[in-house]
Amino acid sequence: MLSQTIAVTGINVKSIPERWAPSLVIVIGLAGVVAVFTALLAMATGFESTLKATGRTDVAIVMRGGSDAELNSGLDRTSSDLIKQAKGVRVAANGKPMASTEMIVIAELLRAGSTKDASNITLRGVEPEGFALRPQLKIVEGRTFTPGLRELIVGRGVTRQFAGAALGNVLRMRGSDWTVVGVFESGDANESELWTDISVAQTTFGRAGASSVRIGLDGPDGLDKARVSLTGDPRLTVDVIREQDYFSGQTKQFRKTIGVLAGVVTIIMALGAVFAALNSMYAAVATRSKEIATLRAIGFGGLPVLLSVMIEALLLALAGGLLGAIIAYVLFNNLSVSTLGQNFTQVVFNFRVTPELVARGLIISIVIGMIGGLLPAIRAARLPVTTGLREL
Repeated sequence: MLSQTIAVTGINVKSIPERWAPSLVIVIGLAGVVAVFTALLAMATGFESTLKATGRTDVAIVMRGGSDAELNSGLDRTSSDLIKQAKGVRVAANGKPMASTEMIVIAELLRAGSTKDASNITLRGVEPEGFALRPQLKIVEGRTFTPGLRELIVGRGVTRQFAGAALGNVLRMRGSDWTVVGVFESGDANESELWTDISVAQTTFGRAGASSVRIGLDGPDGLDKARVSLTGDPRLTVDVIREQDYFSGQTKQFRKTIGVLAGVVTIIMALGAVFAALNSMYAAVATRSKEIATLRAIGFGGLPVLLSVMIEALLLALAGGLLGAIIAYVLFNNLSVSTLGQNFTQVVFNFRVTPELVARGLIISIVIGMIGGLLPAIRAARLPVTTGLREL
């Protein structure tokens, strides 16, 4: 049976160039399915990776109780000072708490290539300790801002996606002029932000308080100590969450939405690809009915014929899947885009076409090929010899 299967499969594969048009329909159809599926999930994977990379396990974010994001949180100066003195907060070499009071303000910038549609962007006011809590953040152009002056440092992602944010430019925000004095890279969601001195931001935007306080955790049990100390203080109503958990939680809704979208689009396109495969494989079987009948007449069994048709369908499906994966990788891998984050501001991130996504796309193409080739294969195996020979 094995030798018969190999022989029939060889004949089928060699005849594919003669049937290039219907074969191309299968390949292109499945390439489209895999490319769209991979691209959508590459977007979700890139967004998730960017936010996950932002969070550290040795840093916690303290926000007002019940707040699900920094934008919705508000802390007065007294609360911020109490948070810094809590147990579990790491002490820096200078003897001061490793903590940064931070304020979020929503600003607007024009997107690159646009002249009228502005998008929301995060302006973050930080204290000097904010840099120590983010060791991955590096100034790559210019310098850091000078406390007390309206100066900004901008993330690399901002310079790619928004107009006028390059080093040396002056940005007009809320009636004030801000000079871009530096560009930083961090490889995470911080690259989607503008940073300045918190005291300047508070004065300019008329804010007395802060959005959150970031604290360095003192050892593995630092989070528990800080949580017990802060939630047990009757003067405070706050939530303490590990930074990594905070950013991971922000991706849940986006991942769910993209996952549902990818599933729906893939199913719709997959149905079209299945019918295209069925039509093409039925046509292939019909055109080779003489060959199949002749093989059956000289002793070839029905099972080798069935397997040979299935193998042909799978080979075409695999070719389509590989083509789709290549298209997705070439067009979308590391493509820089931005989308709304949980703070209703733009988060800049890159698509990530991972080996796992490629493998999942290939599996989908193979499954579609199996479904599309099964019925034509059964028909070929059951084709009566006399029926096929009448066409000779």
